Amino acid sequence: MQEILLVKTGEIALKGLNRATFENMLIKNIRWRLKKSGEFNIHRAQSTIYIEPKSSDADLDDAVERLKKVFGISLFSRALSTEKDIEIIKKDTIEYVKDDLMGAKTFKVKAKRADKSFPLNSPQLQAELGGALLEAYPHLKVDVHNPEVTVTVEVRDYAAYVYAEAIKGAGGMPVGSSGKAMVLISGGIDSPVAAYLMAKRGLELHAVHFVSPPYTSDRALQKVEDLCQKVSEYSGRIHFYCVEFTEIQEAIKNHCQEELFTIIMRRLMMEIAIKLAKENNISALVTGESLGQVASQTIGAIVATDNVSDMPVFRPLIGLDKDDIVKIARKIDTFETSILPYEDCCTVFTPKHPKTKPDLQKVIDDQNSFDFAPLVEKAVKNVKMKQIQSND
Repeated sequence: MQEILLVKTGEIALKGLNRATFENMLIKNIRWRLKKSGEFNIHRAQSTIYIEPKSSDADLDDAVERLKKVFGISLFSRALSTEKDIEIIKKDTIEYVKDDLMGAKTFKVKAKRADKSFPLNSPQLQAELGGALLEAYPHLKVDVHNPEVTVTVEVRDYAAYVYAEAIKGAGGMPVGSSGKAMVLISGGIDSPVAAYLMAKRGLELHAVHFVSPPYTSDRALQKVEDLCQKVSEYSGRIHFYCVEFTEIQEAIKNHCQEELFTIIMRRLMMEIAIKLAKENNISALVTGESLGQVASQTIGAIVATDNVSDMPVFRPLIGLDKDDIVKIARKIDTFETSILPYEDCCTVFTPKHPKTKPDLQKVIDDQNSFDFAPLVEKAVKNVKMKQIQSND
């Protein structure tokens, strides 16, 4: 008997002729994630990815925990690999699912016969294996509608595979399969969640954060790096760009109308993010805006901000309320870090009465009352870049 991992890809199966490209990218990501779990043979066949330990040193428990955070996986199972002989299948299954069935009252058997040369069809295989399990565990009853345990047997080209639990994967598409995006990330709750959701759609993440010393502290910067590290548990390595924004914010305060401070600040942040994106062959921006949540996230404010962008701006949170966002933040373990009391530069020089319905031309005219271009170029030139990834 050998224990392996069977991975189902879900959405990738709909990709048609280029499906292999997505599957190969997923396999590459799986190999990278499982490096510390041991050595594995990984291959694909019949819409399934097989992960087989090369030696007894491989840690399947650790591999299971790591696979839960790999985008592109719909379901996966820890499974027994055994010979394609019904008597051997019955004998090995009785032993393999013992822990699952001893504490249960009801079960059913689900069979899939991909190898049509196998002498029993799927209903016959279900009946044979179900009968063997009832004899081995007489306390059990069959419940085909709502069983406590479902024992699945798949007869495929090279072996028969048995498992009693299907583990839900992270879903989505393999990271890197949709290109690259630049996330404007703050120390708040929203932007890390936006980053996570876009990584789930297959984007490789780059992140830009703005600091304004002495108005913001080193601890505030560390907080954002910690948030990126938590997101990287799902997204993989994040390229992190830190931009010093103090001179620009002071210029906004000295030369622009107070009610437009936040909008002009966000426009200049967007300009800097676009320049960094183009320098690094990045095709889109990502923000954590939710429509109407604050004054800078009204339709008018978003129109005024997007006016400076010549590339797509993805806003995955746009239709979510705060409870929705917090729920995801708790799931990916960013919430407690996000609420640490270290303020970012978005809270510097906050206007008392921000404009919620700004006139675009007035915003442009007010921004153009001062030449920000040299400060923008200086900020881009002096950007500090590092790579952030999970501690694992």
